[in-house]
Amino acid sequence: MNLKLSQFDFDLPKNLIAQKPASPRDACRLMILDRKNKTIQHDQFYNLDQYLKRGDVLVLNDSKVLPARLLGKKETGGKAEILLLKQLTGNAWECLVGFVPIKKQLDFKINFRENLKGKIIQRNLDTALIKFNLSGGKLMKKILKIGQAPTPPYIKRMAKREEYQTIYAKKLGSIAAPTAGLHFTKKVFQKLKNKGVQIKYITLHVGLGTFQPVKTEDIKKHPMHSEYFHLNNKTCKHLNIAKKQGRRIIAVGTTVVRTLEHSIKKIHNSYFIIPSSNYTSIFIYPGYKFKFVDAMITNFHVPKSTLIMLVSAFAGKKFIDKAYQTAIKKKYRFYSFGDCMLIE
Repeated sequence: MNLKLSQFDFDLPKNLIAQKPASPRDACRLMILDRKNKTIQHDQFYNLDQYLKRGDVLVLNDSKVLPARLLGKKETGGKAEILLLKQLTGNAWECLVGFVPIKKQLDFKINFRENLKGKIIQRNLDTALIKFNLSGGKLMKKILKIGQAPTPPYIKRMAKREEYQTIYAKKLGSIAAPTAGLHFTKKVFQKLKNKGVQIKYITLHVGLGTFQPVKTEDIKKHPMHSEYFHLNNKTCKHLNIAKKQGRRIIAVGTTVVRTLEHSIKKIHNSYFIIPSSNYTSIFIYPGYKFKFVDAMITNFHVPKSTLIMLVSAFAGKKFIDKAYQTAIKKKYRFYSFGDCMLIE
């Protein structure tokens, strides 16, 4: 299959880019896509339980978002902003930096609040290595105190930290929220529990790979960044039994899909998932044959992104194109704080 980047582009009116979450969270709209019958329904997320059945297993990503956006000032007094990506040593982080030309960034100093200081000591194509004046636990404590929610650039307001965090987040490490989970509330979980739906968790720390733009017209040449995930033995055992019994595995978000599909092992013509703590750079696009995930909950994604390629692989590109055009026509809210879909 010859897939071009331009095939995953679409025009979205700017007023449909959600700037804040629905209030309450579960009041967002829910589009239900039936892959077999190619039908589209419309509802609200708080009615999710009506589309699931007893024995279904809902798998969520419990990664917690680091307040990775640090606002500071250059020595000249001008504004500076960085996005923390990955801790490399006790006092050095790989960061996204975009406020001065690349050639001028070595030994460039930035002053943050609370006497936190940083200096760019290495510059790569997309990222920079920044060394801070604090290390280890002291540095992390300062980041947690002064950092801002690392919302994407299409969100023009400064979001509150709790807005950009799932209510079940536990393990700190993501630099972007697993946004399909933002719609869940205690009420929704209670209704699912009453229905007999089982809830399980995996961890994938969202990194640069999830939102790194695809720049190659031939999408197969796009290099995916790797992201750390953890899948424990107990969860694997439960999911494998459910799968063997013919119960549905429903992934909440593309991060869960990638974790489960990466962790596949084929035994006697059946697919199982195996526990591990590892990195995945799996890139899923149309033509991929899904081996473990039966349904998924996901938001409406950015054009030409690896995320829209993944959902196009899952639901079929023509059906996703139709769903997105329907969403635009019916004024669904798009992206991180927007509405979502259940693809069955």
